[in-house]
Amino acid sequence: MNESKTSPSSRGILNWIERVGNRLPDPVSLFVIGALSVVVLSQIADQLNWTVTKSVLMPVMEPVVDSGSGEPVTTLRGLPDGRVARGENDQPLVDPVLTAIEDPQTGKLKKKRVDQQVTAVGLLTRDGMNWAISNMVKNFVNFPPLGVVLVGMLGIGVAEKTGAIGALLKAMMLITPQRLLTPSMVFIGVMSSMALDAGYVVLPPVAAALYKAVGRSPLVGLAAVFSGVSAGFSANLLPTGLDPLLAGFTESGAQVLDPTYRVAATCNWWFMIASTIMLTFVGWAVTAWFVEPRFASMPEDEGGPSTSNHDESSTQLSVEESRGLKVAGCAFAITFGLILALIFIPGAPLYGKGVRFDRWVEAIVPILFIVFLVPGVAYGIAIGKLRNDRETAAMMSETMSDMGPYIVLAFFAAQFIDYFKFSKLGEMLAIIGGQALASANLPTWALLIAFIVVVMIANMFIGSASAKYAFLAPVFVPMFMAPDVNISPELTQAAYRVGDSVSNVIAPLNPYIIIVLVFMQRYVSKAGIGTLVSLMLPYSIAFFVAWSVMLIIWLQLPFDLGPGGPTEYFLP
Repeated sequence: MNESKTSPSSRGILNWIERVGNRLPDPVSLFVIGALSVVVLSQIADQLNWTVTKSVLMPVMEPVVDSGSGEPVTTLRGLPDGRVARGENDQPLVDPVLTAIEDPQTGKLKKKRVDQQVTAVGLLTRDGMNWAISNMVKNFVNFPPLGVVLVGMLGIGVAEKTGAIGALLKAMMLITPQRLLTPSMVFIGVMSSMALDAGYVVLPPVAAALYKAVGRSPLVGLAAVFSGVSAGFSANLLPTGLDPLLAGFTESGAQVLDPTYRVAATCNWWFMIASTIMLTFVGWAVTAWFVEPRFASMPEDEGGPSTSNHDESSTQLSVEESRGLKVAGCAFAITFGLILALIFIPGAPLYGKGVRFDRWVEAIVPILFIVFLVPGVAYGIAIGKLRNDRETAAMMSETMSDMGPYIVLAFFAAQFIDYFKFSKLGEMLAIIGGQALASANLPTWALLIAFIVVVMIANMFIGSASAKYAFLAPVFVPMFMAPDVNISPELTQAAYRVGDSVSNVIAPLNPYIIIVLVFMQRYVSKAGIGTLVSLMLPYSIAFFVAWSVMLIIWLQLPFDLGPGGPTEYFLP
């Protein structure tokens, strides 16, 4: 794919976005301002008693009857302080014991659709302030990417500082044609969703270093791989842990109308395979036609092409590096073989299902830590850079020191996100958008596009894909199954995956945005939110257009979305 210069107008718009964005306060200050804004807005909403209604699925309950007496079984009604509730004449109050009803046809619990009120919670009330203060440490410690990033970077840091990653990048340069470097990065980024969120941590710094090593802008490499990791998160050539997770929510939503409906975890597989190929080419085109030309004329300290460390000698493997890579390769092969044994041997620690996914998937971050650490240490020993355990520990300490800016950002980002969640504002805004769409009278293709847009907007307020779909699915899945719409639950799920993915790269509540910003600042110290948004916005727009068009075209073809994934549904 030939590269061409971007038009002055498009280049000017992106530069304007970058300038405006970078004039904003430091990202730490932005999260502080955001948290304070949520505090104030939540209190205003609380004072106004702002309430919205959402639909949820609840098990159908019936009283438990004593088999001997035939009387309903009861239990004492308790109070929050542990005392027994009492009525007239100081008589203790009782409640019937209820049990969920099982559907004899399906063997699963019967469920019914119930409307629930969601009310804003003020953070300036006595209880709200107590929650904010007492949960400050908990919010930080439980910040989803914190442990993933720090544990992953311990192993990566050793491999980087011993020179193992640098030598591996040189080897990759020698076997990868320059013109295929970008599509390779986008494709690897998309495929990284096999490892859940680990791609956010591992791939951006490696891609940036690889582009710098060949004299290209490191920000371009970071953007290419980040577009695949984040904006293409739902796509893959193989089913990932996301497939059964979403299928469960889709099935529950479908059973509101059809209690016997089943949703296969593979229902979007064919569509996601095609999406992986499409996103690779679209990401390649955006990088070649828009992103890289924009940085071509910039100086190195502003993200332009590297002018150092890419001479002939720096792109060739030395004898020492070749020896180190051979030793590291042997160490990797042994380590990887042991991990495979732990995964596939019955009874081994990583064999079988875990709490939500396969055990090895749930342990992917520790696995990556080991997979990077062991070859990195082996490489360092082989070239004489590591002579004892103290030097290895020192490299880990230096890596954590480099992560200091991320840790500071993570602390304030965690407070902002959890304030938003606790106040219910994010959920309420998403529900309002969904209700507005539900009331619109649109044709099928327009309804799907509108739903994708609603999901993209919801993604700005709720970062978790499962949390968004948990309350969107019971509303939209049965609504789209209605006789006058006939959209299958599997098609609704596919549209959700498109909307949730394409806006990830610019969603402020995507917690991994922070780590990517820190990686950017390694090469452009003054890079800010504006730099990141202007860098990734072309990908978000292009992926939205291309993926939406592909979904609409798919509806005209005689193909399912995957095994057990029809595009239409007709109420029996």
